[in-house]
Amino acid sequence: MGIIQAAGDNPTSVKRKVNLKIEGLLKEKKDPFAQSWSPREVEVLNELQLLSCKPVVYLLNMSEADYRKKKNKFVTKIQERTTARNETAHIAPYSAKLEATLLELGSADARDAYLGELPSKCKLPEGSVVESALDKTIKTGYKALNLCHFSTCGADEARCWTVRKYTKAPDAGAVIHSDFRDYFICAEVYTYKDLKKLGSEAEVEAAGKVRTEGRNYVVEDGDVIFFKNNSRGGKKK
Repeated sequence: MGIIQAAGDNPTSVKRKVNLKIEGLLKEKKDPFAQSWSPREVEVLNELQLLSCKPVVYLLNMSEADYRKKKNKFVTKIQERTTARNETAHIAPYSAKLEATLLELGSADARDAYLGELPSKCKLPEGSVVESALDKTIKTGYKALNLCHFSTCGADEARCWTVRKYTKAPDAGAVIHSDFRDYFICAEVYTYKDLKKLGSEAEVEAAGKVRTEGRNYVVEDGDVIFFKNNSRGGKKK
């Protein structure tokens, strides 16, 4: 179904056409959120707030045994059915029972020890690894919503911030404070991977891994950013 051209249409006419288009998609068993929409159509969809136009992540709750073995007779069928409706469908298998057990263990060390013992305890093939699905599920959700994250690090704290993909540096800074956008000078950027590899911000800088980026810089997932602005008499942050 084609994109509606709204030039010359009154708002009521555009809304009617959008509703008819949605009705047609649903009759064809196609997910509305996976289709192409014009900016004017998106405005109407945002007003309607239809759940069928929201991105979807399919969480597949498996038995702990199936999750450990990474085998379940229903997974392939579910994947085929969901991708038939939406080629970009996001599917995340997990085991609620296993996640509940890990939650009760409390500490990260206890969880890692428990997961590390499972392959031999459950007689899984050599080289098998059992992991919590929590991190992967979060990443799947970020991908479905077109989100990414960046971090800021100071003397007192380090924080993670969430923005939409393709967000430019000034707008990313505005998530922290509007001054970072309104009085933006530049952004000093390095990656979390470099920080983890080299061990400290000083080592990252010494290795020449810190870049100075302007207002057109598009924030990448995993960036660590120090924003500079000239608010309050030229003071930089």
